Amino acid sequence: MKKTFVLDTNVLLYDSESIFSFEDNNIVIPLIVLEELDQKKSRQDEVGKNCRQTSRYLDELREKGNLQKGVNLPKGGTIKIISKDQVDNFDDCFLGDMDKNKVDNIIIAIAKNLQDNLEKPVVLVTKDINVRVVCDVLGVNCEDYRKHRVVADSDTLYSGVQRIDVDQKFVDKFYETKSLEVPDEFKEKFQLFPNQFLVLKDQNSGQGSIITRFKNWNKPLIPLIGIKQSWGLIPRNKEQKFALDILFDDNIKLVTLVGKAGTGKTLLAISSALQQTLEPSNQKYSKVVISRPVQPVGKDIGFLPGTLEEKMDPWIAPIKDNLKFLFNNDSFTMDMYIEQENIEIEAITFIRGRSIANAFIIIDEAQNLTTHELKTIITRVGENTKIILTGDIDQIDNTYVDSVSNGLTYAIEKFKEYPVAAHITLLKGERSELATLGAKIL
Repeated sequence: MKKTFVLDTNVLLYDSESIFSFEDNNIVIPLIVLEELDQKKSRQDEVGKNCRQTSRYLDELREKGNLQKGVNLPKGGTIKIISKDQVDNFDDCFLGDMDKNKVDNIIIAIAKNLQDNLEKPVVLVTKDINVRVVCDVLGVNCEDYRKHRVVADSDTLYSGVQRIDVDQKFVDKFYETKSLEVPDEFKEKFQLFPNQFLVLKDQNSGQGSIITRFKNWNKPLIPLIGIKQSWGLIPRNKEQKFALDILFDDNIKLVTLVGKAGTGKTLLAISSALQQTLEPSNQKYSKVVISRPVQPVGKDIGFLPGTLEEKMDPWIAPIKDNLKFLFNNDSFTMDMYIEQENIEIEAITFIRGRSIANAFIIIDEAQNLTTHELKTIITRVGENTKIILTGDIDQIDNTYVDSVSNGLTYAIEKFKEYPVAAHITLLKGERSELATLGAKIL
């Protein structure tokens, strides 16, 4: 049975393609949503871009018919724009002291009226949690926009590591031969992905173990040698060793690192970048490009005084803290590399349109990216360029994404099947005892 979906403003601001994403169902957009889009169309960020693109799509559809009466969509179904004046018994759609002039309440009232009068199911789609709560109180069917949800829950996110119990004889033979074919039983029991790390434990004692990286079913398992140090940084736990292993692998062009504060994800990425860019004996790239999403991205950066680097300083401070640590607080040398553009600080806002070749790119706080921003960044990657996405999916500042729909989560799940990418979830905090405890209990 066809449904009617009423779209909140934030859905269109999050994804301009959303009006084409409901198969052959019917779409309703409250007229007041267009007023909200008009207020945000001048923003110079992803929200403004989606706003302008949505308006273009609606203009194209307008030429095919009357949006007030309904226009056919490419996949079937229709799209219609409704004002509150078309809602019968508008005042009856509210409870108690609800503000009848508030935009969210007007959208809810339109959805409630349609639900009460149409025989087919009606669902209000919104990314606003509070709106969903109000809808529940009013008995209005409501749900989140789930197009870019790649996992049901953040706890099920691909970690990049798989533990497998094996026989002790397998462990002994592995260390004797230094190479073993992937057992056939693994194919039957486990779904393994390229560049996934395997921790093989003796199933009886749990003492003997193997650490290796799975390439594919046709390549043998070999011991993980591990990187001893990176720009003076020594890995402190097995996940950090795994991270350095993929950060230094030339065949891997996209690395995603996830972990709570203090797990070392940004520090590991920067240290490996410096080692492979500035160390003459190990130079693979011509420069390091470092950036992170600016929240908010648009006007705030323009109003700040100074050069682009100076404007980015409030948001890039954590990156510079890591750089200073790796340069042993030698600010002179660090600034020299920045001045010579061996280390480049770039605003994500200005990456669109560029083609970045022969570079080691680090995007910190990538959990604040939308899927569209992620695509914009990754499609800028040129020849001989490696890109690292780091972040904590439990600390999101972008109001349009959550732990299961942000760009970092999307990249992890979408790229896990491809040999060109690798992922590690860092588990243990190494910043300090207090920081680790704080991340755990607060």
